[in-house]
Amino acid sequence: MRRSLSTLAILLATTPALLAQGKGQGPAYEEEPFGKVPAITDAKDPKKVIRPAGNVTAYTLINRNGVKCKILTLGGIVAELHVPDKDGKFADVVLGFDNIQGYLDGHPYFGSITGRVANRIAGGKFKLDGKEYTIPLNNGKHTLHGGEVGFDKMLWRGEANVGTTGPSVKLTYVSKDGEQGYPGNLTCVVTYTLTNADELRIDYSATTDKTTVLNLTNHAYFNLAGHNAGPITDHELKLLADKYTPADDTLITTGKIDPVKGTPFDFTTATKIGERLKKVGGDPVGYDLNFVHGDKPTDAPRWVATVTEPTSGRKMEISTTEPGIQFYTGNYLDGKNKGKGGTVYKQHHAFCLECQHFPDSPNKPEFPSVVLKPGQEYRQTTVHKFSAAK
Repeated sequence: MRRSLSTLAILLATTPALLAQGKGQGPAYEEEPFGKVPAITDAKDPKKVIRPAGNVTAYTLINRNGVKCKILTLGGIVAELHVPDKDGKFADVVLGFDNIQGYLDGHPYFGSITGRVANRIAGGKFKLDGKEYTIPLNNGKHTLHGGEVGFDKMLWRGEANVGTTGPSVKLTYVSKDGEQGYPGNLTCVVTYTLTNADELRIDYSATTDKTTVLNLTNHAYFNLAGHNAGPITDHELKLLADKYTPADDTLITTGKIDPVKGTPFDFTTATKIGERLKKVGGDPVGYDLNFVHGDKPTDAPRWVATVTEPTSGRKMEISTTEPGIQFYTGNYLDGKNKGKGGTVYKQHHAFCLECQHFPDSPNKPEFPSVVLKPGQEYRQTTVHKFSAAK
């Protein structure tokens, strides 16, 4: 008996059986439990619940080509992403864990939505309308990715669907006024769509009832040879950006925007990631900076980055509406995270390309603004397109 895609989606949602991987099996989605998380309470006031205990759901999106992506309601985490190589062999190309315990034990934002403000805010302080706000320090003297309990640790409400372009899951989270010190009740919606063109499309939107700051991104760690394939130094990267934002030794931007020409940061032509790692320096060594390809967001996504892995032939092309992209080479991966299949993730075993506004923008009026006011709608789209050379 033939079934419509909507009927198939309902069956999958109620029966979490694994689908065979390969063409002709989708588009569809699976919905299944992924464990439970305990409550997080305020260290100074244990009666104040920051995140209630709750169940985590995993949504596995499958497009008509057999490409699969698993999304968790915990932090909107991209936990798996299976794409084919030049011979049609599938591999999971994002770092992560097999079960909920790995994420509860602590991790460097594997695959998560980071916010309210992605990247760093200097000194954990910023001003809005003449009022100074203080937020938790969780990165030395600074605030990183929203604070001690950012969006990556929150439970989002999920709703899956199969549309004309492919399966999707819409995640919703309401961040209350004062959460982590940020003003305004903020309603965020992030929709992941796995298109039948082998794209992972991420659409973000948000509204607030009080002036606030907002800079969302996804923090997936990629290795196009496979999450367990080791160093990414032979991957080749090309960026649209001909400028970058210099930073101090604590990775806080100086406020300047400098040209990449003549520096180890020039990826305007395709270059192996490992070719100039030692010249970049740092402690630990590696890339961790924001590249500039615009002075404001665009209405529609435009191409900003391409990464290719020579052995598998896999290629990832990124398009975004955002003016910046943070390139990070997994410098702090130190082998303490034992991931999927028992894989030990070590330094430079993955890279991140986080489409965003610039670091410390709330304190840098010369940068594109991250201020969101009542009556306005925050919107952003980032697309990761996957293919493989034959």
